[in-house]
Amino acid sequence: MRKDRLYFLTILAITLIFVFLAIVTAQYFIKASANQLIEIQVESSKREANEISKMLDFQLENKIDKQKIIENLQNTISGSNSNTWFITVFNWSGQKVCDPDITKIGQSINSNPDLLSSLSEKNNSEDLYELLVNNSHKSEDYISEIIYIAPTKNSDLIVAANVNVNGIEIQMKNLSYKFYVIFFIMGILAVILSSLAVRIIGSRYEKQLELKNSDLTSELLNLSKLNTDLVSYKEKIGMLNDNNASEENSEKSKERILTYMRNELVPVLIKDIIYVYTENTITYVVNIDGKKSTSNSSLDEMYANFNPSLFFRANRQFIISISAIDKIIRYGNSQLKIVLNSKTSEEIIISKNKAAEFKQWLNA
Repeated sequence: MRKDRLYFLTILAITLIFVFLAIVTAQYFIKASANQLIEIQVESSKREANEISKMLDFQLENKIDKQKIIENLQNTISGSNSNTWFITVFNWSGQKVCDPDITKIGQSINSNPDLLSSLSEKNNSEDLYELLVNNSHKSEDYISEIIYIAPTKNSDLIVAANVNVNGIEIQMKNLSYKFYVIFFIMGILAVILSSLAVRIIGSRYEKQLELKNSDLTSELLNLSKLNTDLVSYKEKIGMLNDNNASEENSEKSKERILTYMRNELVPVLIKDIIYVYTENTITYVVNIDGKKSTSNSSLDEMYANFNPSLFFRANRQFIISISAIDKIIRYGNSQLKIVLNSKTSEEIIISKNKAAEFKQWLNA
């Protein structure tokens, strides 16, 4: 249950983060795309208006009747799509002479001059969207705006590029709808794929943890058994000391050894020795009270004088006493660290090769 709750919270967090990013970035992408689309359409409308203006000028220069030119142009644009971008022609008095909707011919143009001047000054992708949307009319009578004019030379005719604001608003709504649908689909896919990824990664991680826990449990049981054997061995040694006092007087169980402390000869009881070690070819004997003395004997010679059931040769440098061992700790790669119940701070490490012998010594 705890794992399922963790997975659920992780997926919920991913979902919330994606929703937040989608809300923040969707508006930016919609606006950027709308600006680019509008800019392309405006440039196309400008180019078309300029071309028609040049064509009218060319025909007038060739003495073609003005009324005939207007009729031909009206026949060309009549019925063309005026839902978004379209071309009209009006004269200096502001009356339409050509329009895709023939019923509007003769009507006065009614457009926002501020929009026209703004577009002339700020014709870039960052402004067009805001200019068109913010200046759109809500009245049914004013659904189009003039965005560019191209006067015809030596004539009172002016070609105008128009935009149907309501149509542009519908275009923008469709664009926004498509973006939100895309983000929604991407969100669902992201959540599903994230859920699968969390599950897969979580399962692998759990297996690794279970394997490590299993290894630690095994090591813990081994150490627990080892420390239990240590306690049992100490009890066994105590009983042997009580029942076999006479045997302790043998050659390998001498009660004391002779050591040196500076220039003094110091006899040390073997039962008070916690460990013996060598350093720089000098053999040191450490008592349970932490006092340290030296011996002329080598570590091998010292070990030969000790009862092997009471002392263990931990490594080339140390001999330790069973009575001085406080606890045994797992150390490194299958090594053991001996903690002594004394005032000393030495750390005695038993190597991997010696660990098996040490365990056998405890089980003896």
